[in-house]
Amino acid sequence: MSRAGTHPTEVHGTRDPRERAAARPAWRVWAVRILTCAFFALVIYVLARLARTLDWDTVLATLQAYRPGTLAIAAALAACSYCVYAAYELVARRYSGHTLPAALTGMVGSISYSFNLNLGVWLGGIGFRYRLYSQLGVDTPTTARLYLSTLASNWTGYLAVAGAAFAFYGLDLPPQWELSDRGLRWVGVVLMACAAGYLLLCAFAPRRHLTIRGHEFDLPSLRMAAAQMALGATNWMLMAGIVYTLMPHAQPAPGYGTVLATLLLACIAGTATHIPAGLGVLEAVFIALLGHRVPESQLLGALLAYRAVYFIGPLIVAGIAYGWLESRLKRKRS
Repeated sequence: MSRAGTHPTEVHGTRDPRERAAARPAWRVWAVRILTCAFFALVIYVLARLARTLDWDTVLATLQAYRPGTLAIAAALAACSYCVYAAYELVARRYSGHTLPAALTGMVGSISYSFNLNLGVWLGGIGFRYRLYSQLGVDTPTTARLYLSTLASNWTGYLAVAGAAFAFYGLDLPPQWELSDRGLRWVGVVLMACAAGYLLLCAFAPRRHLTIRGHEFDLPSLRMAAAQMALGATNWMLMAGIVYTLMPHAQPAPGYGTVLATLLLACIAGTATHIPAGLGVLEAVFIALLGHRVPESQLLGALLAYRAVYFIGPLIVAGIAYGWLESRLKRKRS
């Protein structure tokens, strides 16, 4: 949401990559090439480490235990979630003002989201988004506005849906946790108040430009802020729907609201630990909160299936799409 300066050859944040390359001194061209090689080397390293972490035999055995219809529903929900995230990017496109085609913008958003989930924010969410948009001629300040807009969609949606889930559903928190169930409900009330405050700020703030630590932010309109929040909330609910679909029908079976609240707590824990894909954190929180309702082995199986459907499968698709897009851009440049 930072504001960018203009350039005679730029049109709403886009610029011909060949013009930018020609304007760079030789040392900057080589620096960009070295950084690009280092970036891809880091991606390969992180992917290889992630592949070694997973027990592939267990993942395949878990998936084979499900009915094809159950996996099909989970995969459909995952596809809907990625489409919703592509819509994040379309709202960000309107906010930033760049003129890339909507389909291409949504594709970049979905690819970046998949790598973000598996590789972390800096390498996935920021690194891949900057790489693709720079190849498409979008300048760095505009890319920063795009990314910050998607962050606003994600976390204002989280405030809204987590506030409702914590306030109205609650959870049976373990006794050793410092926060009680009643305390969690009050946290939900505060989160809903924060979500409402964001909408009120966008609707009635007399100053549309805010400066925080030297960076200037433009508040979106109320209509755009409401669209951001609605998309973010929808995405979180779809993610919980995947876990709920894959959850074994134990007795007493956890309801959708309980699964949603547990996932929201687990995602905050994963974000706080900065572990790519939240490996181990998601499982630990689910076992702590739902282990008394669902046998641990079945619970772990459901979460493994969730990772396969929502993380691994889309990562393979995103890798193929990214390679195709890079090769197409390379052909156009040559």
